[in-house]
Amino acid sequence: MNRRGGPDRADIAAWLDRRRVGAGAALLLALQIIGFLFIVAGTHGWIVKLPRPTTTDFVSFYAAGTLANEGRPALAYDQVAHLAAEERATAAGIEYQFFNYPPVFILLCAALARLPYLLAFVLFEGATLLLYLLVGCRILGCRGGAALVVLLAFPLVFWTLGLGQNAFLTAGLFGAATLLIDRRPIIAGVLFGALCYKPQFGLLIPLALAAGGHWRAFAAAAASAGLLVLASLALFGADTWQAFLAAAGASHRTYESGRILFAGMANTFGAARLLGIATPFAYALQAGASLIAAGFVVVVWRRPLSLPTRAAALAAASLVAAPLALLYDLMLGVIAAAWLVRDGNSPAAWGWQNPALAALFVMVLDGRGLAESWHLPIFPLAALALLAIAAARARREIAQRRSASDKLLREEDPLALV
Repeated sequence: MNRRGGPDRADIAAWLDRRRVGAGAALLLALQIIGFLFIVAGTHGWIVKLPRPTTTDFVSFYAAGTLANEGRPALAYDQVAHLAAEERATAAGIEYQFFNYPPVFILLCAALARLPYLLAFVLFEGATLLLYLLVGCRILGCRGGAALVVLLAFPLVFWTLGLGQNAFLTAGLFGAATLLIDRRPIIAGVLFGALCYKPQFGLLIPLALAAGGHWRAFAAAAASAGLLVLASLALFGADTWQAFLAAAGASHRTYESGRILFAGMANTFGAARLLGIATPFAYALQAGASLIAAGFVVVVWRRPLSLPTRAAALAAASLVAAPLALLYDLMLGVIAAAWLVRDGNSPAAWGWQNPALAALFVMVLDGRGLAESWHLPIFPLAALALLAIAAARARREIAQRRSASDKLLREEDPLALV
């Protein structure tokens, strides 16, 4: 207890031990599995008959791959042809699912589309979920079942599965690259480069690598991305890239219109539009957030700070800086949180760090519902809060290293600091 009679942060941190965290995560996981199965049954019309068939975002990936295998990859960016391919894969009358990914992602989509639709869905989600879990456990430095339960219990895991999205792949590649950046810089660079399929999450990577002097990783990332672009050009032709650039140039209208719900966005732009702020001002706020995140990454990575601090800073800042981030993209936030928890006993760790992360974990549980009902931008606030926690840790570590350096200098030359 503190002097005011309230709970002390040390008391709360001690109460949130591994056993209680594991038990809470297990209960949350069980409840989410029950809810997820109920939603799956409902969306398939097994509870009540639906007026129209439903599908997931994965159908857009599969349809793009199908068109590529038919020798018509550029039509992945033609909404009429792409919708027809989506309906052939599932059922007529489904709601259209957009495809705004660069052609490098069609390389994977084309491979998946050679399988039956349901098998491709299960294989993609299962394999990328396994990648996320393996990387998450390695970051946490824990191979026990408790770590798996916590990683699986994060609410956006079930959103990613239910929507058939690729956020596990993004989190897995990003997390694996940060794990290897100091020990295997070339492999780390290759993994960073592979993120070019979702380029908004790679904006800060070159800044971080350059600021930290990781030039081998920088070159490997550039080569990796370049080779993927060349492969897509060789297989799908320049006209596919032209179609993508045209579609990408017009995609802002979709996001500005609310066709993609503002309540489901996880960036500053989405928060501003949800609060009723005009589109030009929302873009200005997003630009400001992106610049602040970029500056933060440069400051952190140019210093010889610990890997957990640098990796958490980059993952959290990349989420905030992204001009487009949807709720499932908060899976990248798990990578940042895992790095913070990994070294949670470090003197640089903020005293309220773990309780704050636990609060964010719970906060996003019904984030979309709160956003829709109360116009509270839960997901963007969670991303900003995660960045603030990473910044607090970085500030403390910088101050501690400066203090240690001053102490060493004073011991070597008592008059040096006078």
